Amino acid sequence: MRISDQDYFRSCIAKERQLAQLLGHRQIEECYESVGTLWDGAQKLPAWTRDWAACGPLLARFGIPVVFVTPEGADEPDHAHIGATRVRFADHPDRDRALMSGIVREVIRRLEHPHPHLAAAEPLRPLP
Repeated sequence: MRISDQDYFRSCIAKERQLAQLLGHRQIEECYESVGTLWDGAQKLPAWTRDWAACGPLLARFGIPVVFVTPEGADEPDHAHIGATRVRFADHPDRDRALMSGIVREVIRRLEHPHPHLAAAEPLRPLP
């Protein structure tokens, strides 16, 4: 069951804020005139749940596999496994949003519960 568009948008911003903090950004603020844009000082933080140009590098940086799952008898996948995170497409406005949200959720999971075999290949530092 999908939530309202406004609540979905707020949940995206909350995930981006959480990821920014886990990646080392400490002074995050939202500007009233740019709803949904997070800032750390004068730097605009990436829109990880809303823009592939921002989200895509997370896949490479954390080596996250994406597996599409098509139920038996169906023609199209209805969900994906992104690392250990399962994302149902029906819970999101479209498949792209579902995948970006799942990627961010998986990175958050890995940063909050680190395992040696899931560590990022490069040292953690804030992403531009």
